[in-house]
Amino acid sequence: MDFFAEDVLAGLGVVADQHGKMPDFVTNMPEKNWLVLMRLPPRTAPWTPHGELAKLFSGSSASLVYVSCFPSRAEMRRYLHDIAWETDVWCADNPTHLIHFNGERFLGPYD
Repeated sequence: MDFFAEDVLAGLGVVADQHGKMPDFVTNMPEKNWLVLMRLPPRTAPWTPHGELAKLFSGSSASLVYVSCFPSRAEMRRYLHDIAWETDVWCADNPTHLIHFNGERFLGPYD
């Protein structure tokens, strides 16, 4: 089950894809003009910001932040080789922390 408000996305220039290409969860941070795209592996492998989602959200007036979500760091390790640079990881067993994969900033879009 995916969670996103099609009307909010449309207002930001994004057309929701009903054929499974959307992230599992999308949240809008209007004060920063960010869309945070979250994926829940192992349903699908973590993504690269230069892949299909970047194309799908290319019309977005908001900047994109990519977060792969895992139930634990142990589960994250199974996918470590697939996690893209310039993305973030959240693990439910450490919910107040994020792991950032390189880049010039912590949690934010790369325009």
